[in-house]
Amino acid sequence: MIKAENLTKRFDDMIAVDHVSAEIRQGNVFGLIGTNGAGKSTFLRMLSGILKPDEGSVTIEGEAVYENETAKRRFFYISDDQYFFSNATPFDMMEFYSKVYPEFDRARFQVLMGNFGLEMRRKIQTFSKGMKKQLSVICGICANTEYLFCDETFDGLDPVMRQAVKSIFANDMAERNLTPIIASHNLRELEDICDHVGLLHKGGILLSKDLDDMKLNIHKVQCVLKEGMTADDLTALNRIKTEVRGKLHTITVRGNKEEVEGVMESYGPVFYEMIPLSLEEIFISETEVAGYDIKKLIF
Repeated sequence: MIKAENLTKRFDDMIAVDHVSAEIRQGNVFGLIGTNGAGKSTFLRMLSGILKPDEGSVTIEGEAVYENETAKRRFFYISDDQYFFSNATPFDMMEFYSKVYPEFDRARFQVLMGNFGLEMRRKIQTFSKGMKKQLSVICGICANTEYLFCDETFDGLDPVMRQAVKSIFANDMAERNLTPIIASHNLRELEDICDHVGLLHKGGILLSKDLDDMKLNIHKVQCVLKEGMTADDLTALNRIKTEVRGKLHTITVRGNKEEVEGVMESYGPVFYEMIPLSLEEIFISETEVAGYDIKKLIF
């Protein structure tokens, strides 16, 4: 488990990360959401020991991370800004990482390079942004670490490559209990892969919840009510938000599915159905309750 406690990082008068605490359980996918400048990259760099926190601490399985070579062998960090040695080839990076990470899988590296259509002996500086991002992912996967820190990993990848990377992550999670920590400004990128999602805003964690828990406790109901009845009459529902278009009511409610269905049945609507919420809709509802307009925070 990775544990961050009261992490704070300042750059001159600017507070980039403000007393953030989080626990990342092994075997889960932790998604860190936030706008550009929200503090995601700074938070990941403190998790990976690149930056020293001004306050607070980071531990991996109880070991402090900063300036701890043993702890740092447990993770691989994929930066948003791709960096490779000057004039290096993928072969050179394979040789380098083989010395840094004892479990680096050279055979798999070469197979994945071939599968992605990347040349082992070509200068990396001639690669496109997307190709460099693919190479970074391949290096990270083949390092065979327990944790993989990904900063905007899907940015710059085309849709096919995005799905390929997600499939690789899913495979390694199943095969060797890999734990990816993925920072992104795009909720839709993480919806089908994350177990736990944290929303970072202005350097602080606004929300941090298991995705399944959120989905189980919040629902969207579309219904046509009996003549003369309005959503305000549905007093037994724990309503969060209501939209009305003609006779069709779309109501976001809190509670488990069976309870909501039972309440709806008791009101005898002309028609109703339960519709799954997207991750974006869940966060919009949760943050509006907390007094924030997520549409102004994200996208």
